[in-house]
Amino acid sequence: MTQPASIAAARSLLASADAMLAADGSDLRGLILKGDALSALGDARAASSFYTSALRTAQASQAKGTRLTPDLIAELRRAQGAVQDQARAFQDHLARGLSAAGFDPETSSDRFALSLDLMAGRKQLYLQQPRFYLFPGLPQVQFQPRETLPWLEGVEAATDDIRAELQALLAEPALFRPYVEPRADRPNTDAQGMASNPEWSALFLFKDGVEQEIAARCPRTLAALAQVPLCRVPGRTPSILFSRLTPGARIPPHHGLINTRLICHLPLIAPPGSRFRVGNDVRDWKEGQAWAFDDTIEHEAWNDSDEDRTILIFDVWKPELTQEERALVSAMFNAIDGYGAAQPAWGV
Repeated sequence: MTQPASIAAARSLLASADAMLAADGSDLRGLILKGDALSALGDARAASSFYTSALRTAQASQAKGTRLTPDLIAELRRAQGAVQDQARAFQDHLARGLSAAGFDPETSSDRFALSLDLMAGRKQLYLQQPRFYLFPGLPQVQFQPRETLPWLEGVEAATDDIRAELQALLAEPALFRPYVEPRADRPNTDAQGMASNPEWSALFLFKDGVEQEIAARCPRTLAALAQVPLCRVPGRTPSILFSRLTPGARIPPHHGLINTRLICHLPLIAPPGSRFRVGNDVRDWKEGQAWAFDDTIEHEAWNDSDEDRTILIFDVWKPELTQEERALVSAMFNAIDGYGAAQPAWGV
């Protein structure tokens, strides 16, 4: 049977491309030509792989100082467009198939939805990167699922009481101190412009595991946390504080120290435009709606409103840790602190 002219031409292109690549497997024109031939033969996925190889090879060559001719640059741009078209077509095909199987990105598994975004390159993978201590085997979760925190609703129910105590303290602005303050017993580096910066200030009820005198003025706040599994390491945690962020202020991306705890936020004064990011997940603070997150995953905050944003912050044990593991982590840090006179502050 005689082949259609288009098929015959495509096979001829394929043979030419194969000959060029047999002589030099990194030949840019040969890679693009093979992509063209495969595309003409109806194999878009295989074609995309050769176009992508050409783009990567060209990038590596330019990094070494190789100059590309204008006509080759035009061909590479055409290849890049073909790769983008193939990616969109593939994603559309995948979305149709998953939709037919009942997948809804709004209601189906968050973890599966993230896996799709990672595969498509729409999001990047953020992992725990504690600056001091890593407990292995804990889930890589940005915001902790609410169903694993049965006490969270009880804290939210006390929002009005906690806010009332906060309002009385806000009437004395001198009580709030910059969250990042220098320490005499450690080298002090400017934490991306936040050291001694009053734009991010705090009032601690518990600091480094020690109850502060001001806590006596917040009995309803402490009562709301009575049933919460606070992370208790003598001399280090828990931390319980009101955190204030002024209009226009930003807390730059950073990582926490240890991955055995979660940091919890209860928004008390949360004007529109005050937002928080953990990894890929960006959320608006909403008054009375609490969350818990892993602060060893990169996170940042900003207040684009014209009002102060103030929240209650406290730290809790991760629910995946057993009672034995919690006790051992606490004992380990007790031993560490017993080695030197100075105890490093953790904060939140």
